[in-house]
Amino acid sequence: MATICRRFLISGRVQGVFYRSSTQHQANTLGLRGWVRNLADGRVECLACGAADELKELEKWLEIGAKYAKVTNIVVITESPAELAETFEIWPTKSLSN
Repeated sequence: MATICRRFLISGRVQGVFYRSSTQHQANTLGLRGWVRNLADGRVECLACGAADELKELEKWLEIGAKYAKVTNIVVITESPAELAETFEIWPTKSLSN
């Protein structure tokens, strides 16, 4: 089974509502590898790698998100497979200067 990687840029009320930890839990449940982090502009960025079906399930979940989230837009970018940890991690916020 081929590994596919997708980067998701999620807009809306997605910071301060447990969106990252909920995403981490969902991705680990689906057996995906990657990371999620807040961006300084208020969005959340997620890079997930795994099988196509599991990535599609994660994308569906990201559209709804955590209980108190309100997702308004998701940009999906297909990426080349990346070297990642064996689990799904929460990374520190990316500042505007990074």
